[in-house]
Amino acid sequence: MMNDFFVKMPLRIDWSDMDLFGHVNNVAYFRYIQASRVNYWEMSGLQNLNGGMKFGPILLSTSCQFIIPLMYPGNIIVESRVEFIKNTSFGIHHRIVNDKNEIAAEAHDVIVTYDFEQKAKLPVPESFRQKVEQIEGRKF
Repeated sequence: MMNDFFVKMPLRIDWSDMDLFGHVNNVAYFRYIQASRVNYWEMSGLQNLNGGMKFGPILLSTSCQFIIPLMYPGNIIVESRVEFIKNTSFGIHHRIVNDKNEIAAEAHDVIVTYDFEQKAKLPVPESFRQKVEQIEGRKF
């Protein structure tokens, strides 16, 4: 089901994440999303496919809808699932949930598999697709 988030990463809100207005600054949300994105890459084996930094994932775009503010102190869970896998790109949907089980934000990433030497997109590795299907229990 498309509402299932298969990877969950608990994080603690740090005091340094707050802004002048006493709530978590928007930049911190993107750090939480980045942590979850890299966690997913590591779980799927994508981080290990870099060929000595010759190729790997590169973030094409990211967006975040802020729903309710987060406050310090607190804990969150960043839930993630792959939305799509195309020929040279894939998308990850993230949801940030506070310790009251309320959705604080939703984010969407588009990632491209990239050859850094040739400066060109590469096909998404079949091993990545297979691992995502194993993690999420569904076909892409």
